Amino acid sequence: MKKQLFFLFLLSIYGVAFSQKKDTLKTEVVRVVKPFAPTVGDADKIKQEPKIDSIAIDQKKEVKYNFNSVPVASTFIPEKGAARSIARTPKERFYNNYVSLGFGNYLTPYAEIFAHSNITKSSDFGGLLKYQASFGDIDGVELSSGYTDLTADLFYKQTERYFDWQVLAGIKSETMNWYGLSDEINFTSNTINSIDPKQSYGTIYLGGEVNFEEALVHNGSLKIINFIDDFNSSEFYVNTNANIEFPVWELLMNSFITLEYVRGSFEEDFQNEAINYNYFNLGFSPNFSFYNEYLSLNVGANLWYSMTNNRDESSKFYAFPNVTASYSVTEDNLIAYAGVTGDLQQNTYRDFVDENPFVSPTLQIQRTSQPYFGYLGAKGKILSDLSFNVKAGYGSEKDKPLFKLNTAKTNGNIALDDGYSAGNSFKVVYDDVNTIHLFGEVIYDFDNHFKIGGNFEFNSYDTDLEESAWNLPMFKAAIISKYLRKKWYAGAELYFHSDRKDELIIDDAIVTLPTGLQRVTPITNSAFVDLNFNAGYYFNDRWSTFLKLNNVLNQNYQDFTNFEVQGFQVLGGFTYRFDFD
Repeated sequence: MKKQLFFLFLLSIYGVAFSQKKDTLKTEVVRVVKPFAPTVGDADKIKQEPKIDSIAIDQKKEVKYNFNSVPVASTFIPEKGAARSIARTPKERFYNNYVSLGFGNYLTPYAEIFAHSNITKSSDFGGLLKYQASFGDIDGVELSSGYTDLTADLFYKQTERYFDWQVLAGIKSETMNWYGLSDEINFTSNTINSIDPKQSYGTIYLGGEVNFEEALVHNGSLKIINFIDDFNSSEFYVNTNANIEFPVWELLMNSFITLEYVRGSFEEDFQNEAINYNYFNLGFSPNFSFYNEYLSLNVGANLWYSMTNNRDESSKFYAFPNVTASYSVTEDNLIAYAGVTGDLQQNTYRDFVDENPFVSPTLQIQRTSQPYFGYLGAKGKILSDLSFNVKAGYGSEKDKPLFKLNTAKTNGNIALDDGYSAGNSFKVVYDDVNTIHLFGEVIYDFDNHFKIGGNFEFNSYDTDLEESAWNLPMFKAAIISKYLRKKWYAGAELYFHSDRKDELIIDDAIVTLPTGLQRVTPITNSAFVDLNFNAGYYFNDRWSTFLKLNNVLNQNYQDFTNFEVQGFQVLGGFTYRFDFD
């Protein structure tokens, strides 16, 4: 057996030796010239997402702590802590209703009450009652110069899902006096005693308004006004208008439609003849607007057809331009704007009284048209808190109304039947006037507490028939400032008007004129400065006090010819605020 195993061992050694001797294979580098172009199938894909045992990861090794207590000798005894609360200031409450009462020199009482209540969450009903009067006379004035003014307004508002509407109604009662007697006429006591200067005006109005959301009809309004006076004059006025968008091709035409009607009468004029007038005006104003990032352009027109059967007048069609544009030069810092506009203005007795309460109940009521007014301007901010606005323009007006003294029917010795025929009231004359207009304004908003601003207006009038633009100043300026704190406020206003022209005419029927009195006397009303202050203090949420100082420079200037204003005026009082709930 041992011989056989030894023989196999020798045989294996011999075979290995023989094979090593005959092996001729050598190591070589094999280069593959063909580029590798893998396919999706060559990619090794992960068959499934790896599973992580989050429970094992979140497990934390338990840590054990051992403390060796060592006693320490101490005399410190801690005090028990007490919870501290934050002091809260009481929330200021705002009240929706108020009552103001005041009194001033020249025997001037003042009262104003405003109250309203939300009947439901979507409706509101309220009203305003205001009264102010003056029973004191102006020094050096022969006739009574007091006045009263009472206004009562009511409103009801309702908000629906897609629109809201409101109804307005009210009355107004005014009394005043034609106290402006001319210094050119030497009035006797008998003549002065024959003059009753009192005049009263009454107004009743009803109106309404509706506004729609996301509709072609944006809004509509209606005004009905009845106006009367103590001399049997009356005027009835209706105005309704709507703002509607019409689709025109691929654009929307923003349009305004207006219906206006006025009818009135005066019992007599200066020749003792009755005056009647009526107008019915139909207005349509189509406008197309274009916008981009910098430019805003409106191209439109104001079209009117005015119907009347007044004496010496006829129905007319009017067409006026309405083109405006603005361009943002440097975002909000500088905006340039320009335009050419025109329109029709329907004059009314009530509007003339609002502007000049000393007119006589003998007026001629006409229409005023402005064929064009072209302007160019710029507005923006010089600094973040300093803004400005400047504008220059030129326009033309046909039948522009001007206030001029009525002819005096007395030479100072002749008694009068009417309180307005002593050269102490105004008529309205109409003329074609071209105007060069300049305007500038600067407002400085210092912070949330203080603001100051000023503006000026220059108008150069070129009249056609009249010698001057009667009672119109060439230059006006104003400076207004306001200061507001939590408990008090203050303000100041300064106004300047340049001189104005007028003339006094003595009736031709008066044959004899006293020495020194001319048939026609030119009048220049001097320029004036009017300085006013106001201030107030809030005691709490309900109570506050106010103080007004008017005509601080104590100038008895004439705003209208021969009508001096009251001198230095002081009016103060208190206001109480409340709610119904």
